[in-house]
This record gives sequence, C-alpha cells and structure tokens, in this order.
Amino acid sequence: MPRAQEQLSSRPPLERMMYIHRQIQEGKYPNSITLAKDIEVCTRTIKRDIDFMRYRLNLPIEYDTNRFGYYYTRPVEQFPGLQLTEAEIFALLVAHKVINEYRGTPFAGPLETAFRRITGQLDQKTRYTLGNLEQALSFRPLGPEESDLQKFQILTQALKERQVLKFRYKNLGATTYRQRQVRPYHLACVEHHWYLFGFDEDRKDMRTFALTRLQSPELTGHYFTPPARFDVNDYLRGSFGVFKGHDDYEVVIEFDAWATDLIRGRRWHPSQQLIELPGGASQLRFTLNSLEEVESWVLSFGSHAVVRRPKALAQRICKIAQEITGHYKTE
Repeated sequence: MPRAQEQLSSRPPLERMMYIHRQIQEGKYPNSITLAKDIEVCTRTIKRDIDFMRYRLNLPIEYDTNRFGYYYTRPVEQFPGLQLTEAEIFALLVAHKVINEYRGTPFAGPLETAFRRITGQLDQKTRYTLGNLEQALSFRPLGPEESDLQKFQILTQALKERQVLKFRYKNLGATTYRQRQVRPYHLACVEHHWYLFGFDEDRKDMRTFALTRLQSPELTGHYFTPPARFDVNDYLRGSFGVFKGHDDYEVVIEFDAWATDLIRGRRWHPSQQLIELPGGASQLRFTLNSLEEVESWVLSFGSHAVVRRPKALAQRICKIAQEITGHYKTE
C-alpha cells in the first residue's frame, strides 16, 4: 500500500464516522463503496463504522434500496457528543486556562484548535456546564513573561531538527550580551518563566538559559546527536528551581504558624519532609545542590521563617537582612 494511502487508512475512527455523519446528514445518501473511495479505506471498514454508529451510538441509520445509500430515519442535529464526568469537565477547564501560559508561543494555536475540537464533540449539557464554570475559574500568574513568537519558532525548530543554535545572552545582573553557541536539548516553562536547557559548545558543559535574556537566535546549519536520554527532571533533581549546582546541602527551615499555613499542602521539592511542631509551627527539610534560589524563597517569608541548616544559608540570609536594613536607615 502506498505511504499516502496508508496514512489515510489509519485515519482515526472518530474522524471517519464524523465524515460519514456529515454525508448522511446532508442527504447525500452515501454507500459503503462511495464512502470507502472518499476516505480511502476498504468497504469492510466503512461497514464496521456504520454498525458502530447504529448500535453503539444509537444513530437512526437505514439503507435506502431505491437510492442505494444510507439515510437517517429522523432528524439528527449533531453527532453524539462525548459524555464527561464532573471531574473530567473541571480538568478540561483547567487545561483550557493553562493554555494562557503559552500565549505568544507556537504552541498556543494548536492547543486552542485541539481544545475546540474536543469541546466540539461534547453534548449540549456538558458544554453548558463548561460554559458556566468558565466564569468561576481563572489563573493569575504573578509577572507572566512576554513571549516572542519568532524566538520560540526558531528554538522549537532547532530542538526538532537537532540543530546547533547561536544567540546573544546576558547573564543575570550583567550589563552586556555575549555570543553563545548551544546544542538545544529541552525547552521548559518553570514558575511562569521559559528556559532553554542545552550544551554550551564553548564552555563544554550544560547550561540553562532564560528566554527573557536571550536575543537574536539563529540556526547554524550544524546538526548534532543528542544524548541517548535527556530527562530535565533528572537533570534538575537537586535544584530548588532551575539553577543546578554541584554541592550537597541538607536544608532545614522552621516556620511559624502563619507561614506554616502558607506552605502546608504544597510540594516545594521532591525530597521535602514537613514536620509539624507545637503551636502550629513546622519544620521543612529537603536536600539541595545549590542555595541561590532557596535564599530568595526564604526571604519572601520575612521574619516568619528561620534557617536552622546549613550555616552557609543562615549567614547569607543574615547578610542580606543587614544590607536591607542599611537601605532604610533613617537620619
């Protein structure tokens, strides 16, 4: 079987049945031979689809011997929709809201199209429920990034084709951009920020690049063979966010009752252990390979969090607190 015909023959059953439904609904009286020719499958496949539509979907399909084709014995306004549980409806709505994370990226269009195709299969009752819930749920990320569509297209093309990238990049806090040449392995959205993970050919090591500080990406025309398996979760296993270090810290932080109510019930790190203390306080423990990101996280709790271990983290917090106090000294 030719490759093109093989691809058509493997068309999903739902897509085939939707086509059959439209032909019958429009009064064209299709039969197994004409449908098989249109969809490019065998007549046995069409007959199985018709049987499924008649006996499983309860569609009123009959065959007209005078017009040599199928017809509906009563009006059918729409193809039978998917029936979802309340939990599945809520999950579908959450998925739709999360699409907002991909605005300005090449993924936004296909995601919206896929969502419309899925919801188009729902029955009227389910769509009504989904519409009511739409106003009751929202996501409001703090400081979402402005995405550059052209940048995303170049990066995703490089990832797909396994092509080396070159771009200008500014390190955090730096004032100038420097040229980088990178083998891209993975693109991820972490805490509403997009990052590229790749092998820096000049530095001979893995690096993480924030897309907001990446400019003028270009495809080099040079191709590479990626590692047998790159798993970003394994790569970041000991990280608090996206910064990967090479140390081994046992971090112990105590939170008062106020802060405990904020951290309880959330997964801050795969290795975490939360221990409840008297009076509603708590102690959070986890193992990290760097302190940079957890430092700012602890500071976000102000006086409601106290670092018990390691000493290096406690000293860093103390130093920053003193510097902050210096900024607000009154005459």
